[in-house]
Amino acid sequence: MSRIILFNKPFGVLSQFTGDLPENTLAEYIQLKGFYAAGRLDKDSEGLLLLTDDGKLQQQISNPKYKKPKVYFAQVEGRVTDGALAMLRSGVNLKDGKTLPAEAKVIDEPSLWERIPPIRERQNIPTSWIELTIREGKNRQVRRMTAAAGFPTLRLVRASIGDWKLNSLKLGEYRIINLGG
Repeated sequence: MSRIILFNKPFGVLSQFTGDLPENTLAEYIQLKGFYAAGRLDKDSEGLLLLTDDGKLQQQISNPKYKKPKVYFAQVEGRVTDGALAMLRSGVNLKDGKTLPAEAKVIDEPSLWERIPPIRERQNIPTSWIELTIREGKNRQVRRMTAAAGFPTLRLVRASIGDWKLNSLKLGEYRIINLGG
């Protein structure tokens, strides 16, 4: 029977079980053996990370050829413009190639946990929240896309991957789902 773990990864935690001290790793939160991350989430990003004990499923989740939609909430510096949204929706030219078109819209600040440490606040620079759905997984892609559109990301939270959603999972907690065999 395949199993999958939905984990709400805190800021500052590596998406792996080992790391150089004093780095925080998955081992501090998940003591189950035989599970491996299906994809990655940067150390300075938060939210949904999937782990599984099934190598084939791990490949299906993390391989870009399957184009699983990944939804992110990005808090960005500045008031997002229609032009920036259009750029994100048409694909952004990055150093390693053009991204696939993303779904992008401005949203109200989502109801999230407090980030520790908090993001840096600048008194004279407003922030905006964007919901961004991508179907690939280039390194630090969302951060590079928003920066290329003129709006650097201050906080990044992954809300879902395919049909798996963060929902009410608290920070640092996980849920195991049995997928059958």
